[in-house]
Amino acid sequence: MGFIAFIILGLIAGAIAKAILPGRQGGGWIATLILGVIGALLGGWLGGIIFNTDLGGFFDLSTWLLAIGGSIIVLLIWGLITGRSNRATR
Repeated sequence: MGFIAFIILGLIAGAIAKAILPGRQGGGWIATLILGVIGALLGGWLGGIIFNTDLGGFFDLSTWLLAIGGSIIVLLIWGLITGRSNRATR
């Protein structure tokens, strides 16, 4: 997968992870891009270790699931570091 495709995958995976997690997460599209790319890397690494798979092609379902799962993990860790709550604000 090329560099531009990986950036697009990270941006979309980060946006989907923000939509899946409850509550309000801060950051704009640049923060989403960074968290998504880090999450895609983490998801690909964990997928290689646990499931013996990798981030193959852009249109593979396993690629998207690993990238979104990794983005959710990174977003949860980011929330713990910054002290943001994942609960909805009133």
